[in-house]
Amino acid sequence: MSDSVKARADHYEQLVNRLDAKRLKRNEPLAPYTTFKIGGPADLFYNATSADDLAGAVTAARDLGMEYFVLGLGANILVGDKGFRGLVIRNTSSHLKFLDDGKLWVESGAVMARLIPQAVERGLSGLEHYVGIPSTVGGAVWQNLHFLSPAPARERTMFIAEVFESADLLTHDGELRTVDREYMQFGYDTSTLHKQRDIALAVTFQLEHGDTAVMHRILQENLSWRGGKHPWLEYHPSAGSIFKKIEGVGAGRLIDQVGLKGFRHGDAQISHIHANIMVNLGKATAKDVRELITIAQNKVHERFGQHLEPEIGFVGEF
Repeated sequence: MSDSVKARADHYEQLVNRLDAKRLKRNEPLAPYTTFKIGGPADLFYNATSADDLAGAVTAARDLGMEYFVLGLGANILVGDKGFRGLVIRNTSSHLKFLDDGKLWVESGAVMARLIPQAVERGLSGLEHYVGIPSTVGGAVWQNLHFLSPAPARERTMFIAEVFESADLLTHDGELRTVDREYMQFGYDTSTLHKQRDIALAVTFQLEHGDTAVMHRILQENLSWRGGKHPWLEYHPSAGSIFKKIEGVGAGRLIDQVGLKGFRHGDAQISHIHANIMVNLGKATAKDVRELITIAQNKVHERFGQHLEPEIGFVGEF
């Protein structure tokens, strides 16, 4: 038995003693857990079903000196074909409480698509702008989820930071701590969670009482707009926008102008609908996507001198 195989076996046995063994798996393929439907196996895979469970799994991995990765819906990431050496913790914690004065406390694994209708039903406004965007609550605060509203008189970028009140974190040094908006250092596509290994366990949103009819109109408008601008994940799996925004130019516009919209490499393709989105035509590999990213970067740099910087995360071994 090689040292690496023995170490994985030892880690499995140690985790069995600390976590629910029924939810701990070995060599679990990660592709089904991502919106891109791409990715090799995780050495170890655990499904965390509550905030306490998530904190326990992360703490166990840290105590054992294991590499770990917390996985939500698997959007905005590309997992390597060789998978992940360590523990992948899938966060499905989704308990929630609607409190007084429009506050909503919710665990970080809750899916936004399931949360939004519950808020709207109660006449609470603030989350409806993010309808149709694949994200968990944890992912939303990780990247300061945003959406450019298409409707007249609302043409501005909406950020999740606007309704964020506080978060319950497991900090990088193992403390349980409730933090405010200032601590989170929200920016465009970023937060303090990018800079240190704090884990969001739960989030409190401050919502406002609003007109349910108006919220339903916003839901319909935003879903219609996204449906016409983005490929449908059910038919063309993707990770969302591949490259970061270039102020005043647009990464997708540059890719379109060099003639790459619809260009295919292996089973990875630059979408016909949105040139800053790459889709999986069925059997795309991470290698296909990485090479397609390089092709787009080189073509755009050659013609316009602009550097396209990926905004998706690269996870595991390629």
